[in-house]
Amino acid sequence: MRDLPRQLTVEELAELFEGRTRFVEKLAGYENPLAAAPKVIAGLNEDEKLEALDAHPSIGAGNLSPRSAAEQGVEADPALLAELAELNRAYEERFGFRFVVFVNARPKSEILEVLRGRITRPRDEELDTGLGELVAIARDRWSRS
Repeated sequence: MRDLPRQLTVEELAELFEGRTRFVEKLAGYENPLAAAPKVIAGLNEDEKLEALDAHPSIGAGNLSPRSAAEQGVEADPALLAELAELNRAYEERFGFRFVVFVNARPKSEILEVLRGRITRPRDEELDTGLGELVAIARDRWSRS
């Protein structure tokens, strides 16, 4: 497992966070960007937070990066995939941003339960949770690379 990096380029961070966003560009200015991520998030405006979350692919989406595809695994149950797609749509409609969760090798059936629970929460709480999950994913990706 790799330690948190001393410095990462915008391109390296964009790979960890699934896109070159204003959040990623700000992180690149820090000596320990993954350690600084919570501090940077606290200084983001709402548009920057939404941009960071929306750069991440939806759970169960078909257009995943190779890294996301490996993390999410393959699910063949059409009913589960249909429910996941419907709840993802409802989540985005309710909150105005993408559902982000650190999969951590859990099956999609378990992620579906997480999504069912999180869709009922207050928006500000869910925004904070999604951003925290985004950072957890990036840290895990760094430790595995």
